[in-house]
Amino acid sequence: MYRGVMVLTWPLVRWWGRLMVEGIEALPRSGPVLIFANHDSAWDPLVIAGAARHRQICALAKATLWRHRAIGWVLDGMGQIPIRRGEHDALAISTAADVLTAGGCVGIFPEGTVSRGRTLRARSGAGRLALDVPTATIVCAAVTGSADIVRWPTRPRLRVHFFRPAGGQPHPGENAHDVSARILAELRADAPVVATGRHPGVGRSDSRAAAPSSRSEE
Repeated sequence: MYRGVMVLTWPLVRWWGRLMVEGIEALPRSGPVLIFANHDSAWDPLVIAGAARHRQICALAKATLWRHRAIGWVLDGMGQIPIRRGEHDALAISTAADVLTAGGCVGIFPEGTVSRGRTLRARSGAGRLALDVPTATIVCAAVTGSADIVRWPTRPRLRVHFFRPAGGQPHPGENAHDVSARILAELRADAPVVATGRHPGVGRSDSRAAAPSSRSEE
């Protein structure tokens, strides 16, 4: 199923999207890998999957997608993992940890949802997964151009830059939120927030991002 979807989306991502991949050597060909990525478009999972051609990515995707039976069937066949957004979804994190422990590759968006032009705070779920499986190599995937896919007939210019975080793996004493926030900051330094939709716009801050919170969020 995964290979079939990649074949079907190849023309859109690789040809129409003029995908440019940088730093592919940062993505190990085997062993547990945890990919952190920015999220400015619903197309991001497919763009990253097309760029990471030698690894099958089990992405954590919002559970509401499984409400559509056909889509859920495809996602299950691709090995994707449903996660309840905005909740402490221990089952999703545990499932992803099992995939990593078995040597798989898991993709996660530390922002938790599409930015829609907003500057969002990091969610702790991504960092928790990194702490739960410290043997997993953390790789950043900075995606740009994906928000332009819907701006037909203008062709997008997709770019995925894989790199290891300059701050390295989780530090001793670093909590889950700090891990997520540190890595998200590196991603956004490479791929600034952009607005979705037909017309490009300037990103705006999410008022919730500045509000301190003691709650742990996925």
